[in-house]
Amino acid sequence: MAVAMEEQLMSMLLANRNLVSVVLVLVAAVTAVALHYLISSRRHHARRLPPGPMSLPVIGHLHLLRSPVHRTLRDLADRAGPLMHIRLGSTHCVVASNAEVARELIRGHEGSISDRPLTEVARQFAYGGSSFVFAPYDAYWRFIKRLCMSELLGPLAIELHRPVRRAGAASLLRAVLEAANGGEKAVDLTHELIRFSHTSVLRMIAGTAAVPGSVASKAREVVKDAAELVGAFNAEDYIAVCRGWDPQGLRRRAAAVHVRYDALLEEMIRHKEKAREASKLLGDLVGSGDKDSAAAAARKDMLDILMDKAEDKTAELKLTREKIKSFIIDVMIGGSDTMATMVEWMLAELLNHPECLRKVVAEIDGVVGGGRIVGEEDLPQLPYLMAAYKETLRLHPPAPVTHRQSSEEMEIRGFAIPQGTMVFINIWAIGRDPAFWEDPLAFVPERFMPGGAAEGMNIRGQQFQLMPFGSGRRGCPGMGLALQSVPAMLAALVQCFDWSVAAGGGMPLDMGESDGLVCARKEPLVLRPTPRLNPFPAVV
Repeated sequence: MAVAMEEQLMSMLLANRNLVSVVLVLVAAVTAVALHYLISSRRHHARRLPPGPMSLPVIGHLHLLRSPVHRTLRDLADRAGPLMHIRLGSTHCVVASNAEVARELIRGHEGSISDRPLTEVARQFAYGGSSFVFAPYDAYWRFIKRLCMSELLGPLAIELHRPVRRAGAASLLRAVLEAANGGEKAVDLTHELIRFSHTSVLRMIAGTAAVPGSVASKAREVVKDAAELVGAFNAEDYIAVCRGWDPQGLRRRAAAVHVRYDALLEEMIRHKEKAREASKLLGDLVGSGDKDSAAAAARKDMLDILMDKAEDKTAELKLTREKIKSFIIDVMIGGSDTMATMVEWMLAELLNHPECLRKVVAEIDGVVGGGRIVGEEDLPQLPYLMAAYKETLRLHPPAPVTHRQSSEEMEIRGFAIPQGTMVFINIWAIGRDPAFWEDPLAFVPERFMPGGAAEGMNIRGQQFQLMPFGSGRRGCPGMGLALQSVPAMLAALVQCFDWSVAAGGGMPLDMGESDGLVCARKEPLVLRPTPRLNPFPAVV
């Protein structure tokens, strides 16, 4: 009987030898990680890291993180302090949660924290490290940043692309007007704003000749999928034992999305190449003077500028096709949803604060009247509108937490920050810090008006109490565009329509937040529009 049991046991072991092997590998891996944790923990404690909550072996503080993460980090910092150390799996992180610590990091150690951590999903999307967003602070990154500020997203480019944005806004207003006149009870404004912002960004990138209708619809889908993957938590990025395993399948999914958007970008570039060849041929046939050359330069979109640089043999860096694709997908992911989200947050706050909404509408009526649609050129004469926009950005920054990475060991406030540490700046928490902001959770645009406590406050990153677009070298290059397009779109929506909650909805609107690359409202904004101008101005 004993022999039979031994034989049965042996046969079971042989039948399940693969399972046994996996278990042994996992046990060995967990043991190795635990030993690595103990050794590295002692080494890091010897360097006096910033304070933080108690952590667990292997996972660190991952068990403490809840959605939305920026709120969890704020709650942890309330107990640990404005400079906090946490460990996400095997990755050491420091979190700055007030303006003073953020200033010390950015002003005092900018050179040491100018890199961005490259996640596994971003690596899949980055064409071999060509991504501007995730590239290290090197010659390539500096070249692209200068190109952004001078030609791609600088003041002149923003001005030249204004007709493109105005056409996109007109398209949105027409869609809402048709819905209102057609007797529709509600409009999913979240959906309409996303469509508007995607179309506007796509036309700024590639004009109209390179954007057939099929490309625009495919672009919305692929950007949505890519943004979800970039914003998702990936255990591979933080837990050493998971590296190389792709336990959540995110790398596999990212590779599939990469194939889709690479085909999309190829289609856009080929359309653009054909348009450029036709334009050059026409110019050679009929000749072109200085006036024609200036007009052609004014019509250039981002792809034109990037392709010109790629063909320029005197350029300091060679722009390859892959680098062009990588930059374009960065703009599409980073710019499209951001614009829509900011307009939606601002309108939701104004609807929850009807007195503020009345002031915005009265200001627009007084400056613009009802004979034409308000535009970006009117913004300097609309201070209350801009104050409401600043207040929205204070409460709802599009990227609540900025991510950087230390390229060398440094010291701040007597604490050591090891090389390779992730540096998080909680912009959301800083904008709601009661040590600086009076009644920080309230929506009060008047604080930015003359006589208000924050009168004259700059939101471009020079004043660290309010930096919704980041600060320093890694500040958002699209900030200038957002400061024009978002308030102008919001102004047109409230000038042209009265908005009420759709049947089944209630007030105040739910201001719950979603997790992701951009911090959007959790619930779609479904409203009923009523035209408030009669006759309605021509929407062209």
